[in-house]
Amino acid sequence: MLARPGLPSFEYVQAANAAEVHSLMQQSGARLMMGGTDLFPQMREGVCEPETIVDVKHVPGMRDLSYDERLGLNIGAAVTMNQLVRHRDVQAHYPILAQAAHSVASYQLRNRATIGGNVCNASPCADTSPAVMVLEGVMVLQAKGAERNAPAADFVTGPGQTAIEPGEFLAAIRLPAPPAGAVGRYLKLGRSRLGDLSIVGVAVLGYPDPAAASGYRFRIALGSVAPIPLRAPAAEEILAANTPSEETFAAAAEEAMGVATPITDVRAGATYQKMMVRALTIRALRDVWAELAPGKGA
Repeated sequence: MLARPGLPSFEYVQAANAAEVHSLMQQSGARLMMGGTDLFPQMREGVCEPETIVDVKHVPGMRDLSYDERLGLNIGAAVTMNQLVRHRDVQAHYPILAQAAHSVASYQLRNRATIGGNVCNASPCADTSPAVMVLEGVMVLQAKGAERNAPAADFVTGPGQTAIEPGEFLAAIRLPAPPAGAVGRYLKLGRSRLGDLSIVGVAVLGYPDPAAASGYRFRIALGSVAPIPLRAPAAEEILAANTPSEETFAAAAEEAMGVATPITDVRAGATYQKMMVRALTIRALRDVWAELAPGKGA
C-alpha cells in the first residue's frame, strides 16, 4: 500500500480582523481556512496547493452564536458543528439544524468542522445546506468596507462554486425566527451509519398556516442528488393544497423524486438515489406531521 502524500509547504497566517483578511486575500495563492477539515484533505490529495493559508476563525464575530426572539439566530461562519448541536437555543428553536450538524462525520471532526466551511465547500452532499435552505437562511458576505446578504437558496451555484464574489468572505449565517409551531426533520442516508458522506439528504420543515388550503405549509430541500442542494417547490405546493395524509405525502414525495438528478458513482446508483429521495421524504413528512398534529396520524 502506498502512503498518502503529506501536506505541501505553505505559510500559515492567523488573521486578527476583517481588514487583515481582505489584505491577505489579495495575495496570489492565498486560501481562507476555518476548520480545515475539507481544505487539508484536498491539499493532501493534490487538489489544491495554496501558498498561504489564512485562518479566519479568530476574526471578531466569526465564532459568535446568538439568538434573539425577534431577529432569529446569528451563526458566525467559524462556529463548529458540535457547538450547533449543543447550543440550547439551536436545540429549542432550530432542531433541524442541530440534526443536520450532528450527522456530519464523527464527533472528533465535528469539533473542528465549521458550518461556514461546510456550506462554502459547496459540495452537493453538505449536510447543513438543506437545513439552512428550509430555514430560509441568509449568508452574510463581508467585503472591504461593505456587507451584503445572499439567500441560502441561491448561495451554491455549482459543485465547488458559490455566490461569493472576489474580495468577499462568508462572515455569518443568519436564520430568521422560524414560523410559529414549526417542526423540522433532517434525514440522511450514507453507506455507513456514522461518519459517512451523504448519499441522500432530505430536510423537511412544516408549520401551521391558515392561509394554506390544507392549513399547513411545508418546505422541502434535498442534498446529494443534484449538482447543488435544491428545494422541491412542486412538492411543497401539493402539501399546501391538500389535506395531510399518506396519499398526499406520497404525491409530494413523487414530485421531490422528480426534482432529483443524481448520477451513478462509487457511492450509489442514480435510480437507487431517486427511490431513496422518495422514501426519506415520506418518512420525514410522517415524522413532522406526527409532531404537528399529534393523534391525527396520516
